[in-house]
Amino acid sequence: MIDPYVMLGLERDADEAAIKAAYRRKAKSAHPDAGGDPDEFGRITTSYDLLKDPVRRRVYDDTGYDPQLADVADLKGLMVLESLINDMILDEREPGSFDPVAGLRRKLTDDILKARFHILELERHRTRIRKHVDRIGRRPETDVLGSMLRARTQSIAEAIKSAETQIDAIERAYSMLEGYSYELEPLSEALADPVPDLPKAAE
Repeated sequence: MIDPYVMLGLERDADEAAIKAAYRRKAKSAHPDAGGDPDEFGRITTSYDLLKDPVRRRVYDDTGYDPQLADVADLKGLMVLESLINDMILDEREPGSFDPVAGLRRKLTDDILKARFHILELERHRTRIRKHVDRIGRRPETDVLGSMLRARTQSIAEAIKSAETQIDAIERAYSMLEGYSYELEPLSEALADPVPDLPKAAE
């Protein structure tokens, strides 16, 4: 995701005048009419549009996120996280009694492993189909069977690509959780104290 402050070379507390001056300086050298890169100029303009808007800037400062600055990988990662947030919200355990961030990481890791296993299964299935195709000898002019088998391998290839894309999104979501920690409530003194020895039976 683009950092508008870095893009314009600004500090986080930059005022409106500093933002405008930084934009003019950057835009002048990056403008396509001056031989600059159109994509770079677009990122500079988008960054300026965000920082000059007090509401969007406040949201970005609070969350580190703005839809117009997010790339496709970020958006897919956010969609994955969004699908898991409900589980965190609906968990009725007392906040502080468990670590929901660690739970999100475990769920994402499990999903990656499941997707990779699914890819392995699809690849094995595709290999079997190809071997069948190779072993078909004499064929009629209208090779219906061969066409159907080849179509099935193509469908499997598309499913593999889809699973790989999903893995990329999950890994991006996992990286978005970097830097987070969660404060658990300490065990109560009653639970922390050792259980006293029971009195011995009279001999």
